[in-house]
Amino acid sequence: MSKKVLVLGGGFAALESAIWLKKYGFDVTIITNRKYMYVYPISIWIPTGEYSFEDCIIDWEKLQKVHKFEVKQEKVTKIDIKNKKIYCEGEKENCNFDYLIISVGASKMKHKGSEHFLSICGAPEESLKIKEKLDKLIEKGSGKIAFGFGGNPKDPSNVRGGPAFEVLFNVHNKLKKLGIRNKFELSFFAPMPKPGARMGEKALKAMDKWFEMLNIKSYKGKKIKEFVEDGIIFEDNSKLETDLTMFIPAGNGPELFKDTGLPLNEAGFIRINEYCEVQHNFDENSSDKFPIFAIGDSAAIDGPDWRAKQGHLAEVMAKTAAFNIYAMEKGLEERKEYISHINILCVMDSGNGAAFVYRDNKRATMIPLPIIGHWMKKGWGWYFKNSKLNKIPRIPGM
Repeated sequence: MSKKVLVLGGGFAALESAIWLKKYGFDVTIITNRKYMYVYPISIWIPTGEYSFEDCIIDWEKLQKVHKFEVKQEKVTKIDIKNKKIYCEGEKENCNFDYLIISVGASKMKHKGSEHFLSICGAPEESLKIKEKLDKLIEKGSGKIAFGFGGNPKDPSNVRGGPAFEVLFNVHNKLKKLGIRNKFELSFFAPMPKPGARMGEKALKAMDKWFEMLNIKSYKGKKIKEFVEDGIIFEDNSKLETDLTMFIPAGNGPELFKDTGLPLNEAGFIRINEYCEVQHNFDENSSDKFPIFAIGDSAAIDGPDWRAKQGHLAEVMAKTAAFNIYAMEKGLEERKEYISHINILCVMDSGNGAAFVYRDNKRATMIPLPIIGHWMKKGWGWYFKNSKLNKIPRIPGM
């Protein structure tokens, strides 16, 4: 096919959509502002030194050579849907495309004093800053460390709680191995009364038991007033003192989406139908109307109250969008949807094991996986990187 598809973004969904679009024969260009794809799920081991930064990236130049799509390292500065133009920093415009896929991720909710915390789900470089601060505290021999995450009441699906738990448990495990765990005060905090409830009641109760067993203090249901250099001030003006604060703000719609002509939900994410197609309503009778898709964290996803945006769902949405573009181009009536694939699926690592967490409309379960769970997650990371580079065959469904 000679038709061109422009993919905005450089994460799970962007890569997966580009891979499948090339398989369908399209001319594909990815625009991303990084030289590498960052594999966030395995970056949890950077702070404890188990993985290096380089272990958690895939070079876009290598991906481009393997899959034969084009990659432009640019920052998208403006999306003008009505005029079918995409503006990038460093060049006037890039609008030579027939289909558009938006997968630029999400921005983060603003918090007063955000300069006083670091996030494992923020800019990739922050993982190294967490490691640096942790190493200094270990060298000192004692410290107070708090780990937490926030929520977005306008769109609850944009919470990232798992990585906060994982880094917390991995830090506990490292300090225990070093024989200095009793010199450290580890705390967990979140503004919602039941953080992690979307995983199910069983998982929620298990988490409370873990906290008690591992001597981790918990501060739940206390709204955050501000972050300060030496801790967190809650809404009731109480203070949690810290030497290091690791916090994951909830996702919010990027500023890039405003004033674009894109339909947005209350939180600023792009409204789509079950086929991942953007539901814009301008110029319905115009011959210039073209198909737009939004996938991954950029999209406002429908589904049950416990729904959450995760990497595997982003890849499902990517395959869905790629197939539907192919079907449109071929004049086929068949369409694929993403909603029936919504579930929570993760292996929550602790450094010396893990817990398998799964939830769908029928059940919610959490299965402890001592020792082997840690190596299962590491194995997934190895598989993800090597399968994306076509060094090993892809497992169906993964």
